[in-house]
Amino acid sequence: MHQHRSPSTRTVVAALAAAALASTTLFSGPAASAGGGPGHGHHEHHSHPGHKHGHGHHGHKHGHGHHKPAPYLRTVADLEGPRGVAGLGRGRTLVTEGDGTFSIVVTKGRRTRVTELGTVPGAAGVAPAVAVGTDGTVYLLSGAGEPGTGGATLYTWRPGDDEPTALADIAAYQAEDPDPSNVEGVPEESNPYGLAAHPDGGVLVADAAGNDVLHVTDEGDISTVAEVLPRTIAVPEGFPATDPDGNPLPPPGTEIPSEAVTTSVDVGPDGAIYIGELRGFPATPGTSQVWRVEPGATGVTCDPMSPDTGDCTVEADGLTSIVDLAVDRRGTIYVATLSKASWLAFELGLEGADVGGLFMITHPRSGGTQVRELVRDQLTLTSGVDVGPDGRVLVTSPIFGPGSLSELVWAKAKRSTKHHHRR
Repeated sequence: MHQHRSPSTRTVVAALAAAALASTTLFSGPAASAGGGPGHGHHEHHSHPGHKHGHGHHGHKHGHGHHKPAPYLRTVADLEGPRGVAGLGRGRTLVTEGDGTFSIVVTKGRRTRVTELGTVPGAAGVAPAVAVGTDGTVYLLSGAGEPGTGGATLYTWRPGDDEPTALADIAAYQAEDPDPSNVEGVPEESNPYGLAAHPDGGVLVADAAGNDVLHVTDEGDISTVAEVLPRTIAVPEGFPATDPDGNPLPPPGTEIPSEAVTTSVDVGPDGAIYIGELRGFPATPGTSQVWRVEPGATGVTCDPMSPDTGDCTVEADGLTSIVDLAVDRRGTIYVATLSKASWLAFELGLEGADVGGLFMITHPRSGGTQVRELVRDQLTLTSGVDVGPDGRVLVTSPIFGPGSLSELVWAKAKRSTKHHHRR
């Protein structure tokens, strides 16, 4: 079976990003997390028979739906390379930016203030992930790095702290717990990317290079909750003969084992854990999945060859380049996709590949799941999504350069421009 080694397959998120009011009551109330989490009130295989790339799998339907009017995005605050987002309720949102800083955005009426709170060590060049625990602790996660360098590290911060404190070295853990299903030749590599507070304490970390989800306790102890196996997919049509470095690309139709690249994680209202995939090379559109891990399960394997059995099953399929997800108190899943054409299409410079997406996964009374695209073609390189305890759906984009924190608006209200400034 043909295999193409791509240096950006396992650390593509970091590679793309590299290219490219602090009072004691500040975080009181329900917890929240980037990519969702319990703060919502609760807050990319081998193909199998009859299912090539996942479209419409397991009763999943892609459609527009008619239960709500078409939403639009309203800008809340201008940011630089935004990614991490955690809705706190009462007009407060935690955000992170490409220089490694994290800030709180507070909206009162028509005015919005952005107040910088600190900087995450080892996170410059790629905005860290952020989540807030039930006790108000702010968790911050730096991306790819070697053990002991400050990269690939989980930090904690509370109002009044001078700087974040290292809680767990994710890279060190992964070096001793290599990916057993690695197809890229670096099984001990780590690129922690997704973060969500766990209702039972600590946080969940989605490691894009490790293809797994970890649980980190408040004491810094780490364990593996779920491992996502590779999936065999076919190279799509439309790719050039070579990559940007002049390396030949395999012809369309070539089947290649592709790593999941787990970028996102959240906890549903019933305690189930949801995992989103970017999908490694060749990043074929429609091959990113959302997995569901049963409440309380740990050490599970998510196997594309057996998507309906065991404690980890496919919740939705047919998506592309997932970078974040969030689950609201009703179990609706919001999914942010970097590029609807795929991260590789963007890397190859294909026209229109910078158009990102925001999708909503619901469970109709008729059964199965329904996937609906929201704010079609209104996002560029989407980077993050969260649902606050008040139900506000918050989105960050683009992951490169000047961007913004936006709010999804369903009501047919008159659009208005908010005034905001930094302090």
